[in-house]
Amino acid sequence: MRRQAVLRVLVLPAFLAGASGPLRAQDAPSEETIAFFRQNCMSCHTIGGGRLTGPDLKGAHERADEAWLVDFVLDPKGVIDSGDPYAAEIFRDARGVYMTQVPGIDRARAEKLVRLIVSESAKEKSEFAGLQVSDRPLTDADVARGRQLFLGAATYQNGAPACVSCHTLSGLGGLGGGTLGPDLTDVYDRLEGRKALAAWLGSPPSMVMQPVFEGHALDGEEILALVGYLKSVAEGQEEAQPASTLRFVLLGFAGAAFLLLLFDFLWRKRYRATRRPLLRTSRHAAAGSHS
Repeated sequence: MRRQAVLRVLVLPAFLAGASGPLRAQDAPSEETIAFFRQNCMSCHTIGGGRLTGPDLKGAHERADEAWLVDFVLDPKGVIDSGDPYAAEIFRDARGVYMTQVPGIDRARAEKLVRLIVSESAKEKSEFAGLQVSDRPLTDADVARGRQLFLGAATYQNGAPACVSCHTLSGLGGLGGGTLGPDLTDVYDRLEGRKALAAWLGSPPSMVMQPVFEGHALDGEEILALVGYLKSVAEGQEEAQPASTLRFVLLGFAGAAFLLLLFDFLWRKRYRATRRPLLRTSRHAAAGSHS
């Protein structure tokens, strides 16, 4: 009996040690989870890089248990509105702005995201510490380059599309920019400044923008230039222009009228060449019947 007890004491720890390896490997964040966090969370959160529009998530599991975090990721508004005191504190820090519910989220994915946060929090420096953009002062040259990049007069290094194709803001001439995305006139203020705006530009959270910018990320200097330009717009340094909707409609009518006149000019001989033989034939037929 004593021998069997000794064997159990020696074998059981060895068995558990051997089993712990696969469990740790299984708990390691998958590439899919890492990509999901990068696409949907990095524009508002860092892990160890400080607050953006949302709180720094480093050590979040130490401030609230993991089950609570999963529930919050699944339904942030519901948890806040439930009267939970910690959720109310987060809501106050966010100046009364609800966290957007993550598209495509379910409980299994939320649990994986929380495990990712726990794993990255244990590192000296997480890969999600945030985009490292220079904190040098913004210059007039940055503002000028940012305007060119926004309008498409200058191209992005990695081939990203011009912002004006989907967005508008004050100070634009012509048609005033696109309307697929929101007006960015006050985006610098809405995102509370340079750091959060730079993070948003570095990892756009929009379901429309994600596939467009996949493989076409902006580099640090391009982001700084856009931040400088959007800051100048928000501060009113760019002269505001009237809304472009009426201008677009009027230009559409003018273009349609021009095309109608152009087609009439180009095809007038063609219609005459078709009608004249028909008229001659009908006249000959009428003369023959009278005779």
